[in-house]
Amino acid sequence: MSAPELHLTGNDDADRLLSENPSALLIGMTLDQQVPMEKAFSGPAVIAERMGGAFDVAKIAAMDVDDFVAICSERPAIHRFPGAMGKRVHAVCRALVEEYDGDAANLWADVTDGAELKKRVAALPGFGDQKASIFVALLGKQRGVTPMGWREAAGRYGDDGVFRSVADIVDPSSLSKVRQTKKEEKAKARG
Repeated sequence: MSAPELHLTGNDDADRLLSENPSALLIGMTLDQQVPMEKAFSGPAVIAERMGGAFDVAKIAAMDVDDFVAICSERPAIHRFPGAMGKRVHAVCRALVEEYDGDAANLWADVTDGAELKKRVAALPGFGDQKASIFVALLGKQRGVTPMGWREAAGRYGDDGVFRSVADIVDPSSLSKVRQTKKEEKAKARG
């Protein structure tokens, strides 16, 4: 049984790519920083379109980094910081090719527990503790990747019935709830 389709971008084609291509989903998470979530997770579809229609990790990894950054910088750029994030996406794709046969699904295919899954995700370029926790939660809650201890590895993002991150977004209503939670957390941090 396949996991249900994701609804993260508001664009059916971009969401379908994320749902069908684990590497595209990982790159969307890579881009999810200092831009709206919809923009970040639409990035893989934009990259695919600019590279001829397919999202190809091996092709990205084989490119000269400056040539790939140029693709990411075309208007509209894939990110607020297309140079830095283009380099990061390139580095993640290289890591996938070198360590996981060019497929993010291999990153979690043989993990035996949540701690190992989080350790593998956190080892990727640009993935700190929080981003790794959120991605583990996204995999567990929406993609069926649930090794023993995944919720603990995801920390507070693994909690059931909350609206804290992209891992909890399944429709427009849950998106609104996640945005409200983030707004409240920012206000609390400031005050």
